[in-house]
Amino acid sequence: MRYLMTTKATDTAPDEALFAEMGRFIEELSAAGVLLATGGLEPGGILVTSSGEEITVTDGPFAEAKEAVAGFALIEVRSKEEAIELARRFRRIVGDGESVVQQVFGP
Repeated sequence: MRYLMTTKATDTAPDEALFAEMGRFIEELSAAGVLLATGGLEPGGILVTSSGEEITVTDGPFAEAKEAVAGFALIEVRSKEEAIELARRFRRIVGDGESVVQQVFGP
């Protein structure tokens, strides 16, 4: 099963120790074949909306910085419980904050 884990931005700036620990975590998941993709997201973005025949494109940002998704990881695991455990490990590394885990449907 595939899961998308997203995390919101925080006011805490990462330090070298955090980067090192996160690097080890990413290497472990990559070596195990669990991590399919990971990355940070720009704070703004582009909103594309449709209503009938009308398509509107609006430049961001759209949410307060603390509400914006700052990064993601796409993982492939055997169960929801395994995805939750990886999210718990991630939160232990990065500290206080909020992440969302959602199952990805499709191939």
